[in-house]
Amino acid sequence: MSQLTLRASTAAELMNPGPVSLDASATVAEATTFLTERAFGAAVVIDDAGHPLGVVTKTDVLVHARQRRLGLEPDDTPVTEFMTPAVFSVRPETPARSVVEQLLALNVHHLFVADAAGIIIGVISPVDVLQKLA
Repeated sequence: MSQLTLRASTAAELMNPGPVSLDASATVAEATTFLTERAFGAAVVIDDAGHPLGVVTKTDVLVHARQRRLGLEPDDTPVTEFMTPAVFSVRPETPARSVVEQLLALNVHHLFVADAAGIIIGVISPVDVLQKLA
């Protein structure tokens, strides 16, 4: 049985740069369109200054819709009312092993990479980790 090796040593080597973001004033309808048209699983929600406030995922949108049972009616609920109010992040120099451990321990599908100023510069998903296995 062969062993898999992770071909990345840091978060910077695992991440996809330039993650997408939604403005805090975006509605659930706008978030749904944004995520589905671009085939993204999640987006950081940012304030007017560009600071991260939380994360909205496709799952957040589905749970919100189920709770509201809106059907085909437009939903103008702001994303800040149903987003995950935390942005789990690591620094670019975080060891890749630690990134994998955090994805598992936090049970999240997206771990964001923030620079020293707290600006989100990348995102890491389990698929990104799998692509670096050899």
